[in-house]
Amino acid sequence: MSKEEAQQNKPFVESGIPAYDNNHEAGFVQEYTPAKDGIELHPKPTADPLDPLNFPRWQKWTALGIVMWMYFLFTYITTTTVPSFALLQEQFSISYSQVNWTVALPALGLSVGPLVWSSLSDIYGRRIILIIGTIIALVATIGSAVAKTYSSYMAARFFQGLGVAPASTVGMAVVNDLFFEHERGQKLGLWVLAIDMGLLVGPLIGGFVTLVDQYWVAWLTAIFFAVLLIAQIFFFPETLYPRRLMLSQLPTSSGLRHDNEKTATVSASNDIARTKQLPFLNIWKIPGIEHPKPWDTLVRFIEMWTFPNVAVAVVVYSFAWYWWIMSVITYLPPAYPEYRPQIQGLLYGGMILGTLFSEVLCSGTLGDWIVIKLAKKNNNVRVAEMRLWLLYPATVITSVGLIVWGVSVDKHYHWMVGQVALFLVAAGIQMGNTAICAYIVDCYPLHAMSVISFYVVLLNLSAFANPFFIAPWCDTVGFTGTFTTQGLLTAVVVIPAICILHVFGKRWRERRGAPKWISPEYA
Repeated sequence: MSKEEAQQNKPFVESGIPAYDNNHEAGFVQEYTPAKDGIELHPKPTADPLDPLNFPRWQKWTALGIVMWMYFLFTYITTTTVPSFALLQEQFSISYSQVNWTVALPALGLSVGPLVWSSLSDIYGRRIILIIGTIIALVATIGSAVAKTYSSYMAARFFQGLGVAPASTVGMAVVNDLFFEHERGQKLGLWVLAIDMGLLVGPLIGGFVTLVDQYWVAWLTAIFFAVLLIAQIFFFPETLYPRRLMLSQLPTSSGLRHDNEKTATVSASNDIARTKQLPFLNIWKIPGIEHPKPWDTLVRFIEMWTFPNVAVAVVVYSFAWYWWIMSVITYLPPAYPEYRPQIQGLLYGGMILGTLFSEVLCSGTLGDWIVIKLAKKNNNVRVAEMRLWLLYPATVITSVGLIVWGVSVDKHYHWMVGQVALFLVAAGIQMGNTAICAYIVDCYPLHAMSVISFYVVLLNLSAFANPFFIAPWCDTVGFTGTFTTQGLLTAVVVIPAICILHVFGKRWRERRGAPKWISPEYA
């Protein structure tokens, strides 16, 4: 480490925050405070009761639940209209390809949103940004319900996505604010479960609401946003915390148990207002941290392309794996045209069960268990690549599911065959989503907002692109040709990419080093 780097890292060493050597330590975590199974806590907690890490368990889970509800709506808005496509075609006199684009526009808003909201949440706090975003999404949803033209409906759909977008990067920041790293797999798994369930429950609910009309699909979504807004205003505390500053002023909570059953006893300092001490609707910059510029998220997104661990993992997952789920969701109605919309909604049940099964048994918690076991064999040091092992089975079962579903549709197999195939597709994508999120954050844990911003932008760009090509592709070569190709591409591209990350991931981080910026609470 150079003298300049040592000087930059000195405050972190003094405060107990892990110092990152740009040449050697990115992607590794050697922590400082004892935690579960002998592995130490990160971030290092203070003895401050206003520290989000010390919030009561009920308050942590309430905040997590609110973030998950918003992340559920993040994808719910894109797919809940799918069963009402026929009614929308009639309302606006448009083709199936055009109505399919109404799924793409919210995804575009979801892609642009993180570049707008992420830096603002590091300046003004998580709470106010989540509230503002929800208000925008609520107004846009009402606009989609009363839209008279196709263009105005598409504009409303874009702003729906833009408004709910903070659920991704800001929501991830909230998870990081509230929970320790050794809990990350489980909490990230629940967070990812919310987005995947929104994607699949949306058409299920939309199918039944379509029995009334397509307008009530939007009005019900508006009610969901109104409930979310009330919960954010009255039950969601600020979680952005000036950790470095407070570690220099207050004792550390070295005796704090990993499950937070022992509460901090040191009284709060009155030097600066923080978390629960801030105004009810805080519109001022959060004190005690170094604030980024509003455009920093965009700059960091561009720079993140130079970090191969993150770039390879996210690009391969988004454009060789995840976007196929949009193919299935948007083309399930044409696959089963003999069924009414509400029955078509029920046919998403296999995917819902696959997502739940994967998360409960094979995703976040299992990933944490694997990492803990491997870390104990590695002198209690966790390495980011330990997160990758679940990606191999996840890729295989997604590929098999896509191929079997495409064949089952063309061959008119019993609908239960398709349900088993969709179960596999969703289970694999859920497992892969959780593992990828945990991996990129573990690569650069002090830069979680930046890596998740990169992930969310590309993930939703893939969802934006898919509806534009799936219709002509499937109409040209049929379900068997389309989904067999998708399944084979997933296996052929993703598995070698995972192997490359396993072999070269550590070397890439050592050569490239960590980003020069860090999350604001450590700055």
